[in-house]
Amino acid sequence: LDITYQEEVVQRALRGENIIIWLPTGGGKTRAAVYVAKKHLENNPGAKVAVLVNKVHLVDQHYNKEFNPYLGRDYSLVSISGDCDQKDFFGSEVKNSDLVICTAQILENALTNQEEGKHVELSQFTLLIIDECHHTHKEGVYNKIMARYVAQKLKGERRLPQILGLTASPGTGGTKSIKGAVEHVLQICANLDSVIVSSKVYAHELKKKVPRPRKRFDIVDRRPQDPFGDHLKFMMQFIHDFMALGPDFPVREFGTQEYEADVVILEKKGVTDRNRLLSQCALHLRQYNDALLINDTVRMVDAFRVLESYYSTKSSTAMDGTDFFLLGLYQENEVELRKLSGDARFENPKMGKLQNTLLEQFDQGGNSRGILFSKTRKSICCLYDWVSNNPALQRAGIRAAILTGAGNGINYMTQNEQKDTIRNFRLGSLNLLISTSVAEEGLDIPECNLVVRYGLLTNEIAQQQASGRARASDSVYSVVAQAGGREVRRELLNECLEDLTGRAIGEVQRMEPREFQMKITDLQTEALLTRQLAEQLKIKKRSRFNAATVQLSCRGCFLPVALGNDIKVIENAHHVNINPDFERYYKTGGQPALKTFEDWEPGRVISCAACGRQWGMEIIYKKIAMLPILAIENFAMETPEGRKLAKKWKNVEFTVEEFNFSTYCHNKFPNMLD
Repeated sequence: LDITYQEEVVQRALRGENIIIWLPTGGGKTRAAVYVAKKHLENNPGAKVAVLVNKVHLVDQHYNKEFNPYLGRDYSLVSISGDCDQKDFFGSEVKNSDLVICTAQILENALTNQEEGKHVELSQFTLLIIDECHHTHKEGVYNKIMARYVAQKLKGERRLPQILGLTASPGTGGTKSIKGAVEHVLQICANLDSVIVSSKVYAHELKKKVPRPRKRFDIVDRRPQDPFGDHLKFMMQFIHDFMALGPDFPVREFGTQEYEADVVILEKKGVTDRNRLLSQCALHLRQYNDALLINDTVRMVDAFRVLESYYSTKSSTAMDGTDFFLLGLYQENEVELRKLSGDARFENPKMGKLQNTLLEQFDQGGNSRGILFSKTRKSICCLYDWVSNNPALQRAGIRAAILTGAGNGINYMTQNEQKDTIRNFRLGSLNLLISTSVAEEGLDIPECNLVVRYGLLTNEIAQQQASGRARASDSVYSVVAQAGGREVRRELLNECLEDLTGRAIGEVQRMEPREFQMKITDLQTEALLTRQLAEQLKIKKRSRFNAATVQLSCRGCFLPVALGNDIKVIENAHHVNINPDFERYYKTGGQPALKTFEDWEPGRVISCAACGRQWGMEIIYKKIAMLPILAIENFAMETPEGRKLAKKWKNVEFTVEEFNFSTYCHNKFPNMLD
């Protein structure tokens, strides 16, 4: 280490204590962790280190930029993420390596998988480094791993790894009081079984080394007229009149997140009350509300395209008067909406302000590099389309790309696409990333000199993380927002919460060691008991109904299509319907953008043959069995106690049995095994 404040914060870790290092973004937390790992490996023969990250792209970044350059010559290092083959033999890789860098989920899978070559125990590691450790709470994967650790510690297990957590901000946990913030910091410490350490002696040096970017609010006046948005609201009111809800359902303002929450509740009520008029109107209203939110964030034409795309498939699946009313309403107004969305006089003024903000930085020539953060995958796709087709931005030499979370589906990226995009941004062949929150944490681009937050409402941790992406000297952190809008208020509140976090950490650090330790043990014991109770309740809930007494109906048209005992689960993850008669209820569509896995490969998307509601997809299991995977959120469950809904399979109130491949083959191909 060549910086005194880094030496200061690692001292207790070098003595073998469990600590959380709290340093601002850009303060060199990872380099400090490399130093601790190096000393740990030097001083402990047979030591084994795991570095856990919460984002796939950080696996490569930490390996290539930090750990391998300093440790690769003397030690055996391996980096493992979800798209590489080593994950299938994680246990063996751990055995043969001194240091492993992986996403936390891979370690969690290995802790639960009992298969030889795949399983590991926490006791195999001597040091656990947890990056962005403020995520160690609630049901997060970091906390699942640490819950095991704490449970073993409370039982008296001594062979547990040392813990080193890294964070730029543990946050306040949603509270606005110093008492609540202190409790939150203590809870994070308890979850990580660690004390929290920061620079005291060399704090002034730290401030000089990590200058904050110049923050500014690029404020836009409200658009004086919005005929496109007004027309959408008129259509939404028309649907409300058709539903005739009455005074029991007060409706909040159209075009807000609050209204979205209202229509989600309305749709659920429609399904549970078997009122298809209500449920379908609510689904369509959500699309109109989405269009209003997009109209407020990006261009009118983007909002129009959302509705155009949604209604393009509806005419072939209309089945009753409600469907024909909703489809007819859109079709009658489509020409007018298209005309209004193309009228440049009423365009979103935020776009002009955003253009000026980008040009100000990129027009100066040189090697500007920026990240534009927006809330949803939809909005970043729209922003990318706007940047790519904007002559002024193209003349300024802006070369943009999208960066979203890894996943499946049209607006997701594969892990390799993520890596390529980040590499090209590092090299400078791209100079603007348009990103969701995936790039807020940990992405280290020293040349980045502009961060723009556009249409975002987030907490103080995300705000601090995002501003920390601006690493170059004389960087700008811009908040593009409407005058008097919620974004500005939230940004100012976050500044206060950031200060509150610092005060809370100070109070925790000033506690007497004995008092601190007692509080930590109390919190750990309480969390353990709570988890045990929750697990018992979960088991009880899962066996509330006999699977044969539960009927699954399509959530779109309420048609009964399956029984609970038709459903089996593969590898504790994929819920399939094994009843051969089920295929007559669905139709198949296109191929999802998914890679092939060890035991299965994706087939086609499936949807209800009657109403077109998407249900899931087919998979080909072990190259033999064609099985439909179902997402339970697309169904309603008729139980002995009435109609129920579930967002995830883990929430259903009947036991789903494990899929037995041999039994399936014997039933499907009775002569094959004779």
